[in-house]
Amino acid sequence: MTSVASPIGDYRRRDDVQAAAVVAPPPPPTLDAAYAECERIARASSSSFTLAFHLLPPDRRRALAALYAYCRIVDDAADESREPRAALTAWRAELERLRDGAPTHPVAVALADAIRRFAVPTQHLDEILTGVEMDLNPRRYETFDELREYCYHVAVAVGLAALPIFGCRDLRSRAYAEALGLALQLTNILRDVAEDAERGRIYLPREDLRRFGYRERDLVTHTRNAAWHALVAFEVERMRGFYRAARASIAPRDRRALVAAEGMRLVYQRLLARIARDPDAIFGPRVGVPLVEKALCALAAWLRGRRTAR
Repeated sequence: MTSVASPIGDYRRRDDVQAAAVVAPPPPPTLDAAYAECERIARASSSSFTLAFHLLPPDRRRALAALYAYCRIVDDAADESREPRAALTAWRAELERLRDGAPTHPVAVALADAIRRFAVPTQHLDEILTGVEMDLNPRRYETFDELREYCYHVAVAVGLAALPIFGCRDLRSRAYAEALGLALQLTNILRDVAEDAERGRIYLPREDLRRFGYRERDLVTHTRNAAWHALVAFEVERMRGFYRAARASIAPRDRRALVAAEGMRLVYQRLLARIARDPDAIFGPRVGVPLVEKALCALAAWLRGRRTAR
């Protein structure tokens, strides 16, 4: 599947697939060891998100690493495991053990502690798993509303789970998480559209393709024409609308708490700007944002958060 936004980089490959399945180690790892594994996963991902983690206090940073590791490992369970349905069924069972206070997987052990510390609603963990399961049977999305439902599970639910970890207190921050989750996931989809098409997965709504006269097979053959450029311009503007909505919906009392999320937003808006300038780049090496620019985005978000707190 295309990368999860949410919150959402690859940290394991074929030679590490078995780790994606739930294996109950005897005895369960210590809490410090469990968090260390989550932080290892986060570091190995080279994701834009992990740089933003450093904008958080240590306890919240560790909790966010646990949430990220959960998203990463269940995503890879679906994409990399020889028996993805069995792997995800095992993770359903692990979530039940987590709720019962008896998790066994290192990521689940750390996640259980994060949930307890920051009152993370466990329903969002189920929603994330449902989103991963949706990719087991690749489908086409006829309308944007259908795609939006998919994005809710694989990205918005991640943001909603992250809100209490960030320290948000205002219920209005839910609108921020929804808008930003959609923006991030849609940006990932556009960036990865050629790679996903080669794997038989096309996430762009069919109504959009028809609107601009661009065919699904054109994605596979990397056809660059006026229809492609018009399609990308349309998708980019839709995503910009969600980024604007996210920024406009920041609750004043939660502005400082959302500094890490704002760092993510700034990075992904730069990514989207690169795609907008050169739509044909989507058919080449994966479009990215240089590390120095990511660091500048993180710094800008941090400075804005400090100004707000004064």
